[in-house]
Order: sequence, then structure tokens, then C-alpha cells
Amino acid sequence: MYNSSENEILNVGTDTSETTDDLEKEVWGKKIEGFLSLLGYIVGLGNLWRFPYLCMKNGGGAFLIPFVVCIIFVAFPIFFLELSLGQFTGRSTIHCWEACPLFKGVGFGMVLVNGLCCVYYIMVVTWSIYFIGNSFLSPLPWSSCYNWWNTEKCLSDADSLRNNVTTLTSLDNYIWNGQNNFTRYTINTTTELQTKAEVNQLLNLNTTSKFIMSSEEEFWQYNVLDISSGIEEIGSLNVKILLCLIGAWIIVYFCLMKGVKSVGKAVYVTATLPYILLLILLIRGATLPGATEGILYYITPNFSQVLNFQVWAEAAVQVFFSTCVSWGPLITMASYNNFKNNCLRDSILLVTVGEFTSVMVGFVVFSIIGYMAHTSGLSVDQVVKSGPGLVFIAYPEAVSTLPLPNLWAVLFFVMVLTLGLDTQFGTVEPVIAIFTGSYRKIRQNRMQFTGLVVFVGFLLGLPLCFQGGIYFFQLFDWFAGAGVPLFGLIECIVFGWIYGADNFSRDIEQMIGRPVPVLIRILWCFVTPTLLLILLIIIVTTYTLPTYGDYSYPAAANIFGMITAIIPVIPIPIVAVLEIQKADGCGFYEKIRNSLKPTNKWMPIDKNLAKCYIDRHVITDKTIGGKIKRNIFGR
Repeated sequence: MYNSSENEILNVGTDTSETTDDLEKEVWGKKIEGFLSLLGYIVGLGNLWRFPYLCMKNGGGAFLIPFVVCIIFVAFPIFFLELSLGQFTGRSTIHCWEACPLFKGVGFGMVLVNGLCCVYYIMVVTWSIYFIGNSFLSPLPWSSCYNWWNTEKCLSDADSLRNNVTTLTSLDNYIWNGQNNFTRYTINTTTELQTKAEVNQLLNLNTTSKFIMSSEEEFWQYNVLDISSGIEEIGSLNVKILLCLIGAWIIVYFCLMKGVKSVGKAVYVTATLPYILLLILLIRGATLPGATEGILYYITPNFSQVLNFQVWAEAAVQVFFSTCVSWGPLITMASYNNFKNNCLRDSILLVTVGEFTSVMVGFVVFSIIGYMAHTSGLSVDQVVKSGPGLVFIAYPEAVSTLPLPNLWAVLFFVMVLTLGLDTQFGTVEPVIAIFTGSYRKIRQNRMQFTGLVVFVGFLLGLPLCFQGGIYFFQLFDWFAGAGVPLFGLIECIVFGWIYGADNFSRDIEQMIGRPVPVLIRILWCFVTPTLLLILLIIIVTTYTLPTYGDYSYPAAANIFGMITAIIPVIPIPIVAVLEIQKADGCGFYEKIRNSLKPTNKWMPIDKNLAKCYIDRHVITDKTIGGKIKRNIFGR
């Protein structure tokens, strides 16, 4: 029992019902399996299609300054907090909030976010499977314009040479098409043009000029997506994508059906293979003509951008994507760790390796982009894209011009598949863990229940297989995670101040054998929540509406997206009201006060420690100064 002379003593409780079977939890077969699962989850497609673009947009190598600062002061403290929370309690995102039941709604919000993400994110795995299948065809189906899906506006590199289309020395038949990328065009003239000004002048005068798509973009738009004109036109079912979706969910099922036993084995492949393929692609990309120019563009710093407030905001947002903090799966995956695992060391290693991967991916991406700029005659900033356009348009275009294009296409899309699968595992498992952690019968029938979750996820994802599916994908991807920084802010407030950084430090000390360093306590209590509050204000005041190319969503779709962003936040006040109602106490104030105290279910997962922990007392201070001093420096 912890004693205090001048502090108020709050008993955690004496109910031992949770110290028996309910505390039994799955654990990773080996430590490396847990580490690889966490690494595979945090290293996802955000590292591939978002980070390099942000570097290019925000000062090249200089962007690493705000990015690293945000990693240290925003992402890492929450990352360590969540790993510690999951490992200490051995519980999922809802049950771990027994430390402060008033905010248990945050756990429900995390589950809702993951439930939504696992429904639409599976499409990345689906599209990857389809591209892998097409990568075995020779020639690559996206490299020519003589296919059933192509239109009269299609043009490929091979077609340009074959048909003796005018080649521009400065632009190589590329122009800006107003859709966030460059596409090719033909001009009804035999004059060889030399400057961009002459091109623009001719295009303005020649009303018969046709703006046309590359063969790679047409393959994506008209074959893979079979895209409709807008979200208002859902269109018909894309059967081939439906079959790939079924295949994607089958893979996910077999990897998750036995919980950590099957996931732990799957990550030996899915978490390590991307690094092998990245290294191969990096070596190959570095040998291409123009690769040096692309890499130099990537790493050359523009320090004037560091003073731009918006750059810091984008860096802060990116760390939530690249480290996956406050989404919930980190808590669930860490709950399968051995209780004595050094989660502080793991946090440092995982964040370091994960962000090193982001930088490494940037070298791969910009070596390829440099090659594309070299072959097209464009500058690097005119070729670079982000999001699905980079993975499913720009990269296929690059590999189609390489020797042995089928080999490079297969390697690249297998890498995309494994990155997508690891993230998908992380979003589905927290949803399953909520039920397996609450009901013994479900836990005993894990395989059947996993099959049910997979089937429901498949049914909910069916609209994404229609011609208008990409518009729903973009809408969900735009709004789904908007409330995640709020979850992080509440985590810092609860474990920094309400439960207390010192109390939580003593809990962590039981696991790793040492208290939490003072610097991390300062981050939990002051720096990180302040930065998160600023970030939330920026998000609310500067959030823009989504677009897809030059298509703008109708008002109804944007309202639906905003509702999607708000739904995960709704459980926070609802659950708070319910917890206040059932809390002990006579008056409203006393009920609120008691709902801020840990329940008798707040205890370590370790059975031996749990028996002693029920007699432990949580200490709070009567003065603000005393609380600040104890939270930072301990007793």
C-alpha cells in the first residue's frame, strides 16, 4: 500500500472477481511477433503515398525538422502511453478506461473509427490483388491503348512514337489538366514547339485540341474502378473488384481467425517483406537515369518553409498517420504483450524504425519520380503525386518503361498488398477484441466470431465495389480520422492529470522496473496536450472539403462526411452521462467526482500483482501546486 501524509487517499476497490478468468488474455507466442505486428501496423500506405509528397510540398529535407519535432513532442508520448496502457491492463480500447470511467466513451469512439476504417481501407488490399493479377500479363495491360476499356482520348508512350505524334522538347506532350496531375495531349499541327508559352498559346487558339489521358490513368479509371460521373451515380457492380474484395477478406480471416497465434505467424511475412522489396526497389530506382535529380529534389532543404505555420500543422497531422497514435489498435496489440515487456524501449525502437521507413520510402519514391521526370521532360514537382494516384497511376507508368516490367510490377504491388494487410489487421483486431474481451463464449468461439465480423465487413464494403465506389472511399478517407487528435488530447488529460502521471508511472514501474522519466511526464502533462489543442483548432478552422480530381462533392455528400467525422466523438458525452448516473454518491458533484476515480476493475493483468493491487491506493493532491510537483517529479 502506498501511503501519504497530506494527500487524499482514494481506494481502488476490493472486488476480486476480475482477478480470475476474466484476466486471462492471449499473449504473443514470441516477443518478436508482437514487435513485428506493431511495426507492420504503423508502417502503412501513409508512409508510401503521403509522406514523400508532404516533403516535396513543404521544403524538402527541411520538412524533417517540424516532422521530427512533432514526432518527439506529439507522437512519441502518446505512443508510449498507449503501449503502456494496453500492456498494463491486458485489455482492449474500451476496457482499459477503467482508470477514469467518465471518459470511457473515448474507447467506444476508437472502436467506431476502426470499424469504419476496416470497411473502406480493405479496398487498398482489393485493388492491390487486382493489380498483382494483371502484372502477370504481357504486355502490361496499362501500358497500351488497344484494350476494351480505352477511349479515343487515350495515349501511351508507345502510341506516341508509333503514330508520330508531335513531341515537345520542353514538355514531352504533357500539360496540366486541372485534376492535380499532368496528362498527355495531341495537337493538330506538324510544327515542333519549343517552349511552354508556345504550347499554351496554341492550345488557347486551337479549340479542336483534345485533352487526353495516359493509358495508365485510363486503366485505373475505366478498368479498375469503372468509374461513374459522380457519387450521385452509384452505377453497376464491378464484378472483378467484388471477387478481389472477397479474396482480400478471406486473407484477412485466415490471418486473424486464431487471434495472436495466427497474426503472429502472418507478420513474419507481411511485416518483413515490405523492407526487402523496398530495398530492391531502392537499388533499382537509384540506377535509373534522372534518379539523382529526384532524390536531390527530395532532400534539398528549403529552410524558409520551416517558418510557415501551415507546414508545422501538416507535420503534426502526418505523425498521426505515420505512427497511428490515438486510433486504438496500439492499445489492443500491446495488450497481448508479456506484462514485464519493456514497452518504453519498444516505443523508442518502433517510432524510430517506423519514421526511418518513411524517409527510406521517400528515397524510393523520388528516385522513380526523378526517372519519370527525366523521360517525360517535366520537372520533378510536376510529376509528383500523392494518394492512390501515386500508387495506382504513377508507379504503373514508371514500371511499364523499365526492363522486365512484369517483375517490377509484381514486386511493387506485393509490397503494397503486405503494407495494406498489416494495417487491415490492426483495424479489424480491436473490433474483435472488444467482444472477445467481454464475453467468454465469444472468446471460446473466436474463429466463428471472426468469420462473422469479416462477413459483416464484406457486406458493408459492397457499395465500394460499384462504379461510384471510389467517391465513397475518398469521402471516408477524408473525414474518418478527423476526431483522432481529440482522443489523444483526452488521453493526455486523463493519464497526465485526472488519474495522474505519477500514479500511472508507478503502474508502469511494475512492468519495466523503473518510473517514467521526468521529460516524458512533462510532455504528457504540458507540451503534448497544448500542441494537440492547437492542432484541433487548426483542423476545425482550416478543414477543406474533399474533391476527386476536378469533381466536387455535392452538399449532401459533404454533410454525410461531416457526420461520419462526428459520429466517433458522440460516445464521449453519452457514455459520460451514463457513467455519472451510475456512479456512487448523492449529489451531482459527488457523482462526477466518483466517476473520475478508478473502478475496481482497474488493475494489472498479471494475476499475482492484481491480488496485491486491489489494496493499493491511488493518491491525489488537495492543491494544484502539489499535484503538478508530484506528477512531474514523483513523490
